[in-house]
Amino acid sequence: MSICSKTFFYTFTFLKNFIISTETHIATIQKEPIRFQDYGAGIFVGIATKSALKKAIKKGLIYIDEKKASTATFIKGAEKITYYKPEENRNKKKLELKLDVVYQDNFLAIINKPAGILVSGNSFKTIDNALEQNIKKSNLPDATKPRPVHRLDYPTTGLLIIGKTSTSILALNKLFENKEITKTYLAVTIGKMPVKGIINTMVDNKKALSKYTVIKSITSTKYAHLNLVKLNPETGRKHQLRVHLSSIGNPILGDHEYGIPEKILKGKGLYLHAYSISFIHPFTNEKMSFKIEPHKKFNKLFPSHIYSDFQL
Repeated sequence: MSICSKTFFYTFTFLKNFIISTETHIATIQKEPIRFQDYGAGIFVGIATKSALKKAIKKGLIYIDEKKASTATFIKGAEKITYYKPEENRNKKKLELKLDVVYQDNFLAIINKPAGILVSGNSFKTIDNALEQNIKKSNLPDATKPRPVHRLDYPTTGLLIIGKTSTSILALNKLFENKEITKTYLAVTIGKMPVKGIINTMVDNKKALSKYTVIKSITSTKYAHLNLVKLNPETGRKHQLRVHLSSIGNPILGDHEYGIPEKILKGKGLYLHAYSISFIHPFTNEKMSFKIEPHKKFNKLFPSHIYSDFQL
């Protein structure tokens, strides 16, 4: 399903003194009918995942050919899919949080997410709520509130992609769906482990695959061995890297949820960092590659020059 084949219409209507924005998508022709729960994630801004789609359907915010949608509805093509969403309160309190903006253009931005903050959710203090104060608004016709297009865990640091227009958010979601965005993480793990490996155990009863390479290992009085590990997740399950490394007996240092109870490091946070990201820009076709060194706490264990010495 190509971005250019999608048709959108935006209107505004008044309902009980609230402004409701109406976004409409005309479904592309399918070779075989596909369930709406599989088709619909990513076609609307703010509904990037299946879980978000299910919530919108449950709230009665999505209609297909003027009938209330369900996850079991099949899409054949040419259906008119409408999403009704209340416009956000423009007078709500703004989150004052300075973010490190690594890159931005009219379509997207890259930020360096700090530890100890959610990317999005019901909390006030989230990356999502801080973006408008840190990201320049796009001057394109379909400019929208900047939105994260993927997630990093609450304790994880590193590179996070932000969409700045409706079409760029959809295009970036498609790149993730097609596995056309390459992400590399750095972690410090506990215990002796093989130099390289592939972990393909299930996460939340779903297939998950992670590749790892040990960059350097050191001995430790408390932990016996600590390893600086390069990680490449092939899938994007919740807490995937943390679950996978714990499953082979090499949990990430500082992981309170999946670590070994008597070996959990307290007060330093999780040693997991989204180090690099690369993809082809969906609108300029440029090769985009970014990397950012982890927090200085990593340097106390492994010298910073190591990060530039290994191949991504």
